[in-house]
Amino acid sequence: MKLNLYVLTPKRIIWDCEVKEIILSTNSGQIGVLPNHAPINTAVDMGPLRIRLLNDQWLTAVLWSGFARIVNNEIIILGNDAELGSDIDPEEAQQALEIAEAHLSRAEGTKELVEAKLALRRARIRVEAINWIPPSN
Repeated sequence: MKLNLYVLTPKRIIWDCEVKEIILSTNSGQIGVLPNHAPINTAVDMGPLRIRLLNDQWLTAVLWSGFARIVNNEIIILGNDAELGSDIDPEEAQQALEIAEAHLSRAEGTKELVEAKLALRRARIRVEAINWIPPSN
C-alpha cells in the first residue's frame, strides 16, 4: 500500500508523489503516518519531514509550520515555507547554527531574546534535517 503525499507552500509545490511512510512534526510531537492511518487534521510545527519513498529511500525536508490533513491514504500538507534537505548546504547550516548560538548569548531585552531563540531553533532544525540517519530496514 502507498500514500499520496502533497506538500504545498505559497511559493511552490514541494512534493507530489506516492510514498510508503512519513514522519511529521506536529505541535504535540512527531507522528508517523503509514497507509490506512486514521483521519486527522493537525497543525504542523517547525521541524523535519521525513519521507520514505516507494523504493525505501528516505528523504528529508524542513517545514516551517502549517497544517496537515490525512484522510483516505492522502496526506496534504500546507506549509508556510519548506526546504528540501538536499538543498541545504551543510557548511552553511553549521555556520548559521554557530552564529545563532553567539547571537543568543549576546541578546539583550525581550524582543532580541525571542528573535535569537527563534533563529537558533530554525538553525538547529536545519542541521538536524541534514544529519538525520534513516532507520535500517
